[in-house]
Amino acid sequence: MHSLRTRQTAGNTPEMSDWYLRSETGPLNDVLLGSIDTFQWIGEENAEYSSLVRESLRKGRQYDPGLAKRQYAEMIDAYESAGTNCHFLPADEGTPYQVFARDSSFMTPYGAVICQLANPRRRGEYAPALRFYLENDIPIYDMVSTGNFEGGDFNIIKPGVALVGYTGKRSEQIAAEQVAGWFINEGWEIKLAPIDPFYVHIDLMVCMLTKNCAAVCLETTEDDVVQWLRDMQIDIIPATFEETLALGCNVVSLGNEKVLSTLGATDLNNKMRAEGLTVYDPDMTQFTWAGGGVHCMCQPLRRDYD
Repeated sequence: MHSLRTRQTAGNTPEMSDWYLRSETGPLNDVLLGSIDTFQWIGEENAEYSSLVRESLRKGRQYDPGLAKRQYAEMIDAYESAGTNCHFLPADEGTPYQVFARDSSFMTPYGAVICQLANPRRRGEYAPALRFYLENDIPIYDMVSTGNFEGGDFNIIKPGVALVGYTGKRSEQIAAEQVAGWFINEGWEIKLAPIDPFYVHIDLMVCMLTKNCAAVCLETTEDDVVQWLRDMQIDIIPATFEETLALGCNVVSLGNEKVLSTLGATDLNNKMRAEGLTVYDPDMTQFTWAGGGVHCMCQPLRRDYD
């Protein structure tokens, strides 16, 4: 029988073995992605929860399902070129935004955490995520129960160190504190990071690239968070405010000095390449205009130390 909570209340929860998350920047061997088959823009019904969607509505941007599928396929090609095996959430016609697979859950060294989404139209996304984990014998570490919390606000910086964000809407403070408490009991160092709701999730502003380097939007990230990163000897490649608003800082470390970015993040891509990183940059506007970048779209399942 599958357990829906493997978390040990006092800590010392056993780490996974068959599936594993040993870092946020080591080689990404397996990744979980949402289904493209049911993706469509929610539009006005999602605008309350995303400043990015509100901008797309103001600018009259249009959804093109054929283009979305081509862009999604280009992203898959980038993962496969980097040696990453892709797994997919079961398609569910009732959850058109499940393509943003980081919102409904997040992985930890102990198993998956099932989240509570803020948007009522998206709350059913927990079901395909839970179904995938159980069917693939991936432990369920726990399920958020005190309020809204979405996976983009749990940001592993180093093994045993995480940045936990909250806006008061997409992720609420009470739920962020619940999640933080679990990992503090496991012996982790946790930095709580309140952010303005305009910026949605902490992973729009801070994303790890290698074990000692992160992309950070210095104009939107609080000074205490920036100093905390520097105190841990994390080098910072600055992302511009303009690119961050277009989800240009929402990138994925693939390990082995490789990064999945997007075509629109021209400045950041140039800076990462100047540091010797290999950058994959598919055009992903059909997804970024809908409110999520490539980091929002993925969930690591197996990742080694780097």
